[in-house]
Amino acid sequence: MQIARSTSFEKNVKKYRKDKETIKRLQNHIRKIIENPELGEFLKGQGRGERKIYIPPFRLLYAYSKNDDILYLLDFDHRNIIYKKK
Repeated sequence: MQIARSTSFEKNVKKYRKDKETIKRLQNHIRKIIENPELGEFLKGQGRGERKIYIPPFRLLYAYSKNDDILYLLDFDHRNIIYKKK
C-alpha cells in the first residue's frame, strides 16, 4: 500500500510535532488504518469517500483508493478547527 500525504496534513503534523504523545497516537492510528482502511467513519455530506478517525481531541481525515491501493492522508488538526476548513 502506498501512502500519500497532503501538504495540509504535513503542515499540521509539523505544528504538533513537539507533542510526542499526540504524534505517537497518530502513528498508531495510521498503522490501524493500513491494516483496515475501512476503519473510519465517512464524513457527512462528502461524496468523495473521505473518512475520519477521532484521536482525542484531534481528527485525522483520510481517503482510500481500493483500485490503486493508495491511502491518502488528507488532514490532521484539532476537531474545532478541521471542519471549518471544509
